[in-house]
Amino acid sequence: MHFDAEFYVAVGFTIFLLLMLWVGAHSKFAALIDARINRIKGELAEAERLRHEAEALLASFENKRAEAEAEAKAIVAQAKEEAEMVAAEGRRRLDEFMARSVRQVEQKIAQAEAQASAEVRAAAADAAVKIAERALSSGVAAGKDFVADGIKELKSLAH
Repeated sequence: MHFDAEFYVAVGFTIFLLLMLWVGAHSKFAALIDARINRIKGELAEAERLRHEAEALLASFENKRAEAEAEAKAIVAQAKEEAEMVAAEGRRRLDEFMARSVRQVEQKIAQAEAQASAEVRAAAADAAVKIAERALSSGVAAGKDFVADGIKELKSLAH
């Protein structure tokens, strides 16, 4: 019988497998594989727990964001309301100021009209007194032209 290298490799491999079975390597490999399986299961459980924590944290942040948005909207609404109130107060004060200014101007105009009217009356009275003095001093004989001269003198005083 002729034994070649393949035969010796097969015999060596068989002896190696029998030796490994006798030493208990198969149980050690099984234990290693079981330990790896258990470690992977633990990692998966940890990953699942972390995923649940992340989802809870995300939900918490979304709630906080929604609350912050609602608070921001409330602040903006309050600011708009306050701005409208300030603007209304400003318009009211401006209207009051304008009304006071108009009343003051109207009073000044009325005073100026009264003063001008009084000045015109005083000037007319002075002119009438002067005309009357001249008429009385020149006598009644010159009475014909008395009215015409008075009118001319009033015209000259007016200009």
